[in-house]
Amino acid sequence: MTAVPGHRGHASRGGPAPLHGVQGTLDDLGTPLAEVTFVVVDLETTGGSPADSAITEIGAVKVRGGEPLGEFGTLVDPGGPIPPFITALTGITQAMVTAAPRIEAVLPAFLEFARGAVLVAHNAGFDISFLKAACAAHGYAWPAFPVVDTVDLARRVLTRDEVPNCKLDTLARFFRTGTAPCHRALADARATVDVLHGLIERLGSFGVHSLEELRGFAKAPTPEQRRKRHLAADVPSAPGVYLFEDARGEVLYVGKSGDLRSRVRSYFTGSETRLRVREMVGLAERVRTIVCATGLEAEVRELRLIAEHKPRYNRRSKFPERSLWLKLTVEPFPRLSIVRECRDDGAAYLGPMASRRQAEEARAALHEAVPLRQCTQRLTPRLIAAGRARTCVLADLGRCGAPCEGRQSADAYAGHAATARSVMAGDVRPVVAAAQVRIDRLAAELRYEEAAVQRDRLAAFVRAAARSQRLAALARCSQLVGARPAFDGGWELAVVRHGRLAAAGTIPPHAHPRPYVDALVATAETVFPGPGPAGAAGAEEMECVLRWLDSPGARLAEVRGEWSCPVHGAEGLRRWIEAAYVTPDPEDHGSRRPLR
Repeated sequence: MTAVPGHRGHASRGGPAPLHGVQGTLDDLGTPLAEVTFVVVDLETTGGSPADSAITEIGAVKVRGGEPLGEFGTLVDPGGPIPPFITALTGITQAMVTAAPRIEAVLPAFLEFARGAVLVAHNAGFDISFLKAACAAHGYAWPAFPVVDTVDLARRVLTRDEVPNCKLDTLARFFRTGTAPCHRALADARATVDVLHGLIERLGSFGVHSLEELRGFAKAPTPEQRRKRHLAADVPSAPGVYLFEDARGEVLYVGKSGDLRSRVRSYFTGSETRLRVREMVGLAERVRTIVCATGLEAEVRELRLIAEHKPRYNRRSKFPERSLWLKLTVEPFPRLSIVRECRDDGAAYLGPMASRRQAEEARAALHEAVPLRQCTQRLTPRLIAAGRARTCVLADLGRCGAPCEGRQSADAYAGHAATARSVMAGDVRPVVAAAQVRIDRLAAELRYEEAAVQRDRLAAFVRAAARSQRLAALARCSQLVGARPAFDGGWELAVVRHGRLAAAGTIPPHAHPRPYVDALVATAETVFPGPGPAGAAGAEEMECVLRWLDSPGARLAEVRGEWSCPVHGAEGLRRWIEAAYVTPDPEDHGSRRPLR
């Protein structure tokens, strides 16, 4: 561990007098950037939050006037295991930090190295949060360091034509840094130094020449943001949804808020630093708002509007039709198929799932438990009797009963199909038991990678089944009226029919609830049941409703239908399967953290 002491910058002793006949002071000039001592710091950690993760490496470079003054670098013993994916990312292994000092021994040296300087980091909030947490945990007072974030500077200085994003790798390539970032603390700090110098060179054209101007510049609104502030003038202070539209009326962005006025105004201030959003503000010509009775209504309306308009600047929830489902087909010899649509065809459906990989893993887990055929041909008794059915190698491997060759009767195969339908409807025990047997056997044979594959398949199935059964339970209720305490002492109301939010309203404080409930039910939207677990509403909308119903203080005023999850369903296994991922060491499959 090396450290070179730095020097504090001094205020400039010269410069032109300000205009308007007023004699300026030296404080008005600020500290010239050439005289500021910067300490560029980078950390490597065991995770993304200082609440449950620790520092594994600190790297820092001290510079002033473009010249390096010293470097600080050391590995740190985090006091716990380093997850394998962190080791793969950074190259820091458990053996490397075994003899390294603990953070309480490193902190005094780092604080002395950085004393009197301006801290610089790429995505500074991450690094500073870990340093502050370490100081608080070990009784060190956190100095009031001025902090500069190169991400904020890059978003202000560079355009999307120059860089597609503000990641350190991207900026390092753009500025042709002398050191390439490699997820090691000192190397990344050196690369950030070159990025900082490249950004400072650009700042001159913006009239930024002092430290004070630099810190204000990163958080200041752009001229385009200031010019568009009038768009928020008539926005009400109420919960609801807002839509940014361009001159042609195209919806650019849809959002929600409990206070529309304050949220929309924030888009025109320096607190909004997202490059995409600033670009969107430059194109916007009007802001349209929809006032909602409750936060739940605003959340649901936002999802519906995003799915309807597919705004170019929204990233999530734009394509609910791309969700995937696992379907047990309706034919003489049913099979499992991955589809994008639930139909009213009498088939069993499981999902939805976000990616094809998840769907394939869930299907593989079900195939391990139930020997359904895996070919895609449409088998009929006539085709089999004529000997025209195609065969595959799975029959020879004992992975299929081979109904295509007549080895398995239609009645015997129907038993397997009934088991699969029962599993998808609610009883997941056959899949869990089959996966557990394979995981235990593979772990006993020290084949941990293969055991992890089986675990991932089981996890994908359990998550999909839990989601499907949770949505299906809500969709079975023809009407559900829920109430939740409001902040003003009244109540929020929601009428849900077949999983779809049909109406939302409020009850004033101290009012009798029955008239308000009856009026809301009478004016609620008519909803007909649809196919699949989430037929009448989207899966995301139903999950919003479920979260609202599960919030503290929520009550059920009325339920028509049966709202329950299967006794042997996957809902009770969600925490259990998540626990398999708490300890990333694959050896824990058969020892300290068994899946059983």
